[in-house]
Amino acid sequence: MKTDAFALRHIGPRETDLQHMLKTIGVDSIEQLVYETLPDDIRLKAPLNLDPAMTEYEFANHIRELGKKNKTFKSYIGLGYHPTIVPAPIQRNIFENPGWYTAYTPYQAEIAQGRLEAILNFQTMVIELTGMEIANASLLDEGTAAAEAMALLFDVRTRDQKKNNTHKFFVSEEILPQTLSVLQTRSTPIGIELVVGNHETFDFSNEFFGAILQYPGKYGQVNDYSAFVAKAKENEIKVAFAADILSLAALTSPGEMGAAVVVGTSQRFGVPMGYGGPHAAFFATKDEYKRSMPGRIIGVSIDVNGNRALRMALGTREQHIKREKATSNICTAQVLLAVMAGMYAVYHGPEGLKYIANKVHASAVTTAEALNKLGVFQTNTAYFDTILVKADAQKVKAVAEKNKVNFFYPDADSVSISLNETTSVADINQIVAIFAEALGKETFTVSELTSASQLPTSLERTSAFLTHDVFNNHHSESQLMRYIKKLERKDLSLNHSMISLGSCTMKLNAASEMLPLSMPNWNSIHPFAPVEQAEGYITMLKKLEQQLNVITGFAGTTLQPNSGAQGEYAGLMAIRAYHLSRNEGHRNVCLIPSSAHGTNPASAAMAGMKIIVTKTTPEGNIDVEDLREKAIEHKDDLSCLMVTYPSTHGVFESSIIEITKLIHDNGGLVYMDGANMNAQVGLTNPATIGADVCHLNLHKTFAIPHGGGGPGVGPICVNEKLVPFLPTNPILKVGGEQAITAISSAPYGSALVCLISYGYITMMGAEGLKSATEHAILNANYMKSRFEGHYPILYTGECGRAAHEMILDCRAFKENGIEVGDIAKRLMDYGFHAPTVSFPVAGTLMIEPTESEDLAELDRFCDALISIRKEIEAATADDKNNVLKNAPHTLAMLTTDSWDFPYTREKAAYPLDYIADNKFWPSVRRVDDAYGDRNLVCSCAPIEAYMES
Repeated sequence: MKTDAFALRHIGPRETDLQHMLKTIGVDSIEQLVYETLPDDIRLKAPLNLDPAMTEYEFANHIRELGKKNKTFKSYIGLGYHPTIVPAPIQRNIFENPGWYTAYTPYQAEIAQGRLEAILNFQTMVIELTGMEIANASLLDEGTAAAEAMALLFDVRTRDQKKNNTHKFFVSEEILPQTLSVLQTRSTPIGIELVVGNHETFDFSNEFFGAILQYPGKYGQVNDYSAFVAKAKENEIKVAFAADILSLAALTSPGEMGAAVVVGTSQRFGVPMGYGGPHAAFFATKDEYKRSMPGRIIGVSIDVNGNRALRMALGTREQHIKREKATSNICTAQVLLAVMAGMYAVYHGPEGLKYIANKVHASAVTTAEALNKLGVFQTNTAYFDTILVKADAQKVKAVAEKNKVNFFYPDADSVSISLNETTSVADINQIVAIFAEALGKETFTVSELTSASQLPTSLERTSAFLTHDVFNNHHSESQLMRYIKKLERKDLSLNHSMISLGSCTMKLNAASEMLPLSMPNWNSIHPFAPVEQAEGYITMLKKLEQQLNVITGFAGTTLQPNSGAQGEYAGLMAIRAYHLSRNEGHRNVCLIPSSAHGTNPASAAMAGMKIIVTKTTPEGNIDVEDLREKAIEHKDDLSCLMVTYPSTHGVFESSIIEITKLIHDNGGLVYMDGANMNAQVGLTNPATIGADVCHLNLHKTFAIPHGGGGPGVGPICVNEKLVPFLPTNPILKVGGEQAITAISSAPYGSALVCLISYGYITMMGAEGLKSATEHAILNANYMKSRFEGHYPILYTGECGRAAHEMILDCRAFKENGIEVGDIAKRLMDYGFHAPTVSFPVAGTLMIEPTESEDLAELDRFCDALISIRKEIEAATADDKNNVLKNAPHTLAMLTTDSWDFPYTREKAAYPLDYIADNKFWPSVRRVDDAYGDRNLVCSCAPIEAYMES
């Protein structure tokens, strides 16, 4: 056994298990199984051209040496990214803990109460700091959050504004440059006209529906926007604020000024810069706009016993239900980072946040006063943490970089300096010395921080925030550690058992891939640092792009999109730009099979496309004749086809090359959704099937963990004709020669977690990646064979094989009074997270085991579902008091004196022998979703509620 081969550790089944698995399936070899699963005409003819696989030890040394090429300068660049102190108990107990980072999106609320509480804390923190009424569970970054604010305000225009097609949106010239670029990208296809200008000279005409202001401004200016907002309201113009979250501990909240929406990033609440991400954006608004609010919302409800229980609220806004009419894209959260930011507020509490904010402000004032003594004058009339001084930028830059310090230089005569939580008096003296040298003057020493303030008295915060117990009871490390552990114990993650989610690929997130994320020379680089200081990052990111090009067969990749849905949007915008470049901007029809992911039509709508849905056959495949008819009908305006391959039904459709050729013959391009790429890598690829662009979910196929619902990375890979249109960034030029504007705030999106996928591919190598795909197909077909005779399996390929996932049909069980949701809840009693429920077909379970699960775990899961099948047989439509309807069973139920159920406690809690060895207890009984939506509460109860009780 070659124990230093990483693939051996990543792939679950042992060599000794293969004969049993193959015999169960009814094939002689993995090669035969693959032959019977994939159409032969799309098989790759040669191995992937990748470097030989590194061992874990070799990779650890390699990534350490590569990291040394990054220069960790002191960063005062600002622009929404700041050095921060990650509290050690949060780093160790959350950031580096698989109990937190391997969890899935909390759709199964009963086994996600810990994560849900942590996110509720985040929402409460955001609501109280912003002064708003409701907040979501996070968005991707500040730029995309601002774009979502613009879209919300466009959606909630008055009846007259919609009737009159009021479509202008005012953007303050104080906005962060990367935010402006994202706004430009998102506004154009949906018919919004941006008007950038000075808020003091804005004319408030009736041509505008909304406005966005930066608070404080991009170079630090703090403005009192109360009069602006008041006048905007008089003219039915709703105002969004992009706010710095730390400043809100010292400044009047936007809500108190009348804001309709407040967005920003929570990065400086204990989340490393990581060359741009991942970081949790926040989004808060008024209660009246809740059904137009993007993203997930965690709400308080009750379980069947009336006990408090949390769950995701208002799900009907989401794309998998509303499709192109959705107001929420559930694939736009950064849950792990939101948990960290919320826990930062828990650890520091309101007084701690005030202390940090006041210290940062004092550092800025002290620096300004010291520079003033050198004759370097600060130009902001009021500021929080960022000063703008007049000086020779080139002279200052040369001296600063010699001293390993980065400022931001807006023009030749200005220097912007953003102070932060890590800034010390010694750092201020270094800044003063740099300017003194640049001016040829003697420096001097500052001995302490000033107590003077440069905040306007009218804007000093007087309102209370973070009054709930949770923000006031966990300030020692012991208290915080135990609180985090208490929440972790309520959540089922991959460190407990397999999570077999079809279409969501919950594979191993190996420790060797994760370790570099904690290294300072990787996680402390500012995304707008001079590129020569990020040589390690650029080398790694370019190599990852090259690896993805080889895997997909394409010519170019952008890593900028930081979710799969954002990757979809980026791919469609590249297609749109391609048609525009050929004077064919009228090509706006997007064909989408009815079986597609709900994100597909929603992304197409965001890209300004007209959506035409095509039929699927009874076997679940694309109806080629219907597609042909619609492609020909719309050939003059055809933009693209969106296709998932293998299909959402877990089948490699043999007609795929015919399908892609049909689209090309009628003037369109083919976008391939990469959600199911785990069944392709090393066996076939998007270029071979005839696609022009695909997105990849690095948080699925390429081992980035889901983090409880984010981070994600959704790069797009494109062929040569689309390379020129890959997106850029206004500060660091990336992308193609005819680049579209930014998709996300940072040039390389969530660059830090790209280390994980780079590690995965580098340690797996071509042979390991192909073997992973083969074993994903093996595991799926082994489970399929075990389920046959117990559950109907909806769709299979022409030889009766599944790809990497399968769909169990549970609709007939209604005759026994059992719904698919009952099976999902009962699986919790067996120690498992449910597979994907009712997608893509209502009343079904879609199961994907991945290659990481070993034979024993596969058998445990199969045994659980087969045991549940017997329980279904024993149920009747008239009997609502059975083991399935009452699932899940909590420890509290099992330990009460009374037991009023017609089955034993043992059957409820320990239906199979293996469970007793590693029992996971759901912390609440079945959650009442309808109650929670009728009585929407999305924050911790105020302290008064506890005092009254």
